[in-house]
Amino acid sequence: MENVSSVEKMESIKSFQSTISKSEKALAQMTQKGANTTLLKKRLNALYIGLAMLEYVWNQIPHPYTQEDFAEARIVLTGLFPSIENIYAKLKASSPQKTLLKRRIKALELAVQAIDNLSNE
Repeated sequence: MENVSSVEKMESIKSFQSTISKSEKALAQMTQKGANTTLLKKRLNALYIGLAMLEYVWNQIPHPYTQEDFAEARIVLTGLFPSIENIYAKLKASSPQKTLLKRRIKALELAVQAIDNLSNE
């Protein structure tokens, strides 16, 4: 995996934690309203796996996931890029939201890279 600064590592882990927190809140609201939560649950699981991968690679924290879990998570995480990049492109350069999305994109890229590296071992 590419050399990643300690600042980038911290920002990536925080980005995943923030995204997971927002997704958990959205899931609770959708469940309460009786909405279909299948897609959100799938994305949330992929986010958990992405975070676990980064924590495993950088901090040697064990995880319970299988190669099959990684393969599915990789597909889901990769599928998030187009919509995030589309939103990112529409934001003003000085927008704080643009900074957050840039960090989120970097975190997702690093998680996918970690999954790819683990799959090749």
